[in-house]
Amino acid sequence: MKIHDVMTPAAQSCSPSSDLAAVATLMWRYDCGAIPVVDPVSGAVHGMITDRDICMAAATKHRSAAEIRVSEVVSGPLHAVRADDDAREALRVMREAQVRRVPVVGSDGTLQGIVSINDLILLAEAKTGRDSLLGTEVMDTLKRICQHRALNVPPAPPV
Repeated sequence: MKIHDVMTPAAQSCSPSSDLAAVATLMWRYDCGAIPVVDPVSGAVHGMITDRDICMAAATKHRSAAEIRVSEVVSGPLHAVRADDDAREALRVMREAQVRRVPVVGSDGTLQGIVSINDLILLAEAKTGRDSLLGTEVMDTLKRICQHRALNVPPAPPV
């Protein structure tokens, strides 16, 4: 099974200059927890912003979400897949990067869609046979995504 068979092709996106309140509104309106960040000139995907990113930025920057730009929050390398990749490639990327959603990009880096662990769970449930995703592969990926990362952060003081 190829990623183009399971991805959401009409994914919403935002730009690095978008404010977090506008991005949160998109997430609410389209019932999603992550939005690809796309360069407005080249159309290339530069990263992903999640609902957690928005919450943490609003809590730690002590400014309203409307005053914080996506460019202040998005960090880390971009983890993406191609539409013609096998769906197992999406599982591999999610497992290694510990992410639940990855953008689907073209050879020029432009956004073609998005694929989530939910899409792959539903695919594994619906398909049987030789070319199907194995339920154990999806479960192993989900376990890895949910695994706590080791942090070198001192414990927070009591509240």
